[in-house]
Amino acid sequence: MLIETLDNLTLPLSGIRLIEAGAGTGKTYTIAALYLRLILGHGASNAAARQLMPPEILVVTFTNAATEELRERIRRRLVEGAAFFRGEEGAGDDFLHGLRAAYAE
Repeated sequence: MLIETLDNLTLPLSGIRLIEAGAGTGKTYTIAALYLRLILGHGASNAAARQLMPPEILVVTFTNAATEELRERIRRRLVEGAAFFRGEEGAGDDFLHGLRAAYAE
């Protein structure tokens, strides 16, 4: 069994990714963070990569309840990201600050 800690800021975004872990380990947080990176075009592995639009991103889960929770958490993360990058007072957590610092690279 491979146990790997994912870094939301450096995980390559190309290809297919499977995030599998037990309850309460941060899967939804991680997926919402990766979704935001895809929308922003952050961490593209080649010059031809671009920002994606929501209809171009597939996120799969197994129950209707999990789907609703994931959808809400992704929406919330997008709103938080927009507020942070607009420079709104008090917006932003460690991930968003790290994303902004890495975005200029």
